[in-house]
Amino acid sequence: MTTYRVAEAAALLGVSDDTLRRWVEAGRLTATSEGGRTVVPGPELAALAESLADHPDREQTRASSVSARNRLAGIVTRVVRDRVMAQVEMVCGPYRMVSLMSAEAADELGLEPGVRAIASVKSTNVVVERP
Repeated sequence: MTTYRVAEAAALLGVSDDTLRRWVEAGRLTATSEGGRTVVPGPELAALAESLADHPDREQTRASSVSARNRLAGIVTRVVRDRVMAQVEMVCGPYRMVSLMSAEAADELGLEPGVRAIASVKSTNVVVERP
């Protein structure tokens, strides 16, 4: 299972490290210790990212003041596959991104909820890559 250090998880959500730690202390997010460092399980982080994207208070995070450009780092929140195609949903800071790609490409990239990925946006196409 993919895990993220506090700083990585905070950056993916567009909040400060302190905010993420407060969420852990408040029970809003589960964290464990791995090699002496606090880590957050990827699927837990994906679930929180998805819930944050659905709430209007999302505009109050520091991510809303950052220029996104055309490469958006984020976390995969959902992957729906059939035999030919895959729909990949990501939360990149305050943005929800959806990409349609071949199921083979999604499998090769190892895309699943909780995995970090980068959405490269060109016009109406969204290309997803792993860092």
